Amino acid sequence: MSRGIRICGIRNIKRVCKFIKCESVKVMEELEKKLDSFDNQERRGALRLLWAKVEAGEITLPEAGRKINVHCHTFYSFNAYGYSPSHFAWLARKRGLAMAGIVDFDVLDGLEEFHAAGQLLGLKTCAGLETRVFVPDFADMEITSPGEPGITYHMGVGIPSPQLSGSAGQFLNGLRRTAQKRNLDLTGRVNRHLTPVELDYEKDVLSLTPAGNPTERHLCVAYARKAEALFEDKVKLAEYWSDKLGTAIEVEQVPAGAELLNQIRAKTMKRGGVGYVQPDGGSFPQMDKFNEFVLQAGGIPCLTWLDGTSDGEQQIEELLEIAMKTGVAAINIIPDRNYGPKCGPEKYRNLCKIVETVRKLDLVPVVGTEMNGPGQKFVDDFAGEELAPMLEFFLTGAHIVYVHEILQRQAGIGYCSEWAANHFPDRAARNKFYEEFGRLITPDHEETLSGFDTEMSPNEILKHS
Repeated sequence: MSRGIRICGIRNIKRVCKFIKCESVKVMEELEKKLDSFDNQERRGALRLLWAKVEAGEITLPEAGRKINVHCHTFYSFNAYGYSPSHFAWLARKRGLAMAGIVDFDVLDGLEEFHAAGQLLGLKTCAGLETRVFVPDFADMEITSPGEPGITYHMGVGIPSPQLSGSAGQFLNGLRRTAQKRNLDLTGRVNRHLTPVELDYEKDVLSLTPAGNPTERHLCVAYARKAEALFEDKVKLAEYWSDKLGTAIEVEQVPAGAELLNQIRAKTMKRGGVGYVQPDGGSFPQMDKFNEFVLQAGGIPCLTWLDGTSDGEQQIEELLEIAMKTGVAAINIIPDRNYGPKCGPEKYRNLCKIVETVRKLDLVPVVGTEMNGPGQKFVDDFAGEELAPMLEFFLTGAHIVYVHEILQRQAGIGYCSEWAANHFPDRAARNKFYEEFGRLITPDHEETLSGFDTEMSPNEILKHS
């Protein structure tokens, strides 16, 4: 065989290999798109096919590393990229996260799907929900909800099941109903201002959600799409929004750029906006009642921290003292809001201070990026100089919440259980046990924990791991 023929043959082989690789990438991308289908069966099937390709060696996934995102919203409330629980789990596994957690507003709709996806993929997972609550002791101070004294965002993490009965089930249903009435009323007020752009709530808004739980951010997307349909010319569309929002909207921002969506929300739905109604103490559940619900649901009540600049957060130790008396054992932090050129040194100092306060009080840290707004990161930069010193502490919290949810689901001996209180009245000792066990257990061994019971000692449980 001549040298020229050999070279030609090698080139053809390379072309074939490149073609096969490109086709494989296309197939994977198509399956990943299906992970965001509103059809649960289609999502489940796509995830199984992706995993089959992993098992066949067609897709290579990295080993679990040390990055975590334990606070991500899915399309069951609002995800800026449209990710379902299955898609977020797949991407977390694909990017080598050590742990991933979802937190949706007012619902637990994605919990079972996310847990099942984690089981299939070998990914450590946890789930919970977020809402807003009223804190009577801080009724005259802003906390984490700007312009709304006494109101703060609040969470329940590590909830083992969405199947709640009795008063817990009624409370959960009430959260959903209240949120939807609030959004429906808001739509009516905003419609009057934005006419001729008016939404049909069922047709234009509910259609954007898989389970009828829209948020303000869904409303913004719906208004942007409705306006685009009415004003096909981009110049006229930008003029319409500039007039209605009272601020300059550039042609480059239409029909649905991130800045336009943010302006729609700010100018029509938030404080000072045409559709805004100032909440009072009866607009949201009181913090102690929500914490009671979370404990009944088997979760961990979790305070949220913004950036330490509000009057309420400047008294964070007093706020934590009040919260802990009603069951709070964890605190949520969104690190990316608090460091870098856009934040300034004050917020980073506040971040360092809250981390030290959480350490001192032996609370469980819960961190993530939210992903319910355009431009938010998939995962924090834990290798950067700002967060690197905090990573091990954040990992501790992730392992605690992970194993709490498993133990509560399998044996009723989670972090806030009577069993835990009896064996670990000291919070530091409790943290040490759940962290150690959380690091030992892997998703493929979760089901074996169903043999545990409340008669076993902590040492017996560790011995069986």
